[in-house]
Amino acid sequence: MKFKLGLVQMKMNSSKQENIDNAIRMIAEAAKKGASIVCLPELFNSPYFPQDEKANINDIVETIPGPTTTVLSKAAKDNKVVLVGGSIYEKDEKSGKFYNTTPVFDETGKLLGKYRKVHIPHDPNFYEQNYFEPGDLGFQVFKTRNGKLGTLICYDQWFPEAARINALMGADILFYPTAIGTVKDVEQSEGNWQEAWENVQRGHAIANATVVCTVNRVGTEEKMNFWGGSFVIDQFGKTIVRGSNKEEVLVTEIDLDLGKQIKEGWRFFYNRRPDQYKEITRK
Repeated sequence: MKFKLGLVQMKMNSSKQENIDNAIRMIAEAAKKGASIVCLPELFNSPYFPQDEKANINDIVETIPGPTTTVLSKAAKDNKVVLVGGSIYEKDEKSGKFYNTTPVFDETGKLLGKYRKVHIPHDPNFYEQNYFEPGDLGFQVFKTRNGKLGTLICYDQWFPEAARINALMGADILFYPTAIGTVKDVEQSEGNWQEAWENVQRGHAIANATVVCTVNRVGTEEKMNFWGGSFVIDQFGKTIVRGSNKEEVLVTEIDLDLGKQIKEGWRFFYNRRPDQYKEITRK
């Protein structure tokens, strides 16, 4: 099965409404270019506020369903696309807890469900544990007209367990809405961060015979310089599209049948040894 993915690589500012309007415009652009599935970046309707330890986020937080998901639902329906809605700063109405949450819509605008970010970073300029609880819904895979979609968020990228579980749940494509870049006055002493970021996800694609689609933001926000570089990697690790460091809509074709071919040929899933993996869940 061949179809096109649309990656909305955005620059955000302090106006929530302007960010949402820009996202809607770029979703429509992706659809006009033939995209069947479109993905937005992490926290697309606001600046990346977790770089501050105590940011004023009263006008950003929402429930799901809520104002932003209502607009995204309409965009999915109007453009007849499956929409991975980046992520939203969500307040759970029952518990009052806060999450970093990806909503997913089908081409009719129906909310298929949501994924709450499981792995929450906490480093200088990435103070996410000040804002988000670890996701409590488990991993989520959504059945669509274009196959099964696994949705993870940014820091989840560094954990092979998350990708593997999504693949075991049947995901044909892994989507990673993302907000990552370099930090002013912080040296990349370990090596090139962007290369490591892409390479670790290349491993997820190959090991799981899944397409990996990662959508980053761009632009400078306070101390953060978001490098963009959104990409799609096929099921054997080939980067088939990579974005610049500018705002843009990327559209590229993928072939889900390649994943089936690799699973049968390399038999990574058939030859797994779950009985030997107990150590991975020990603290």
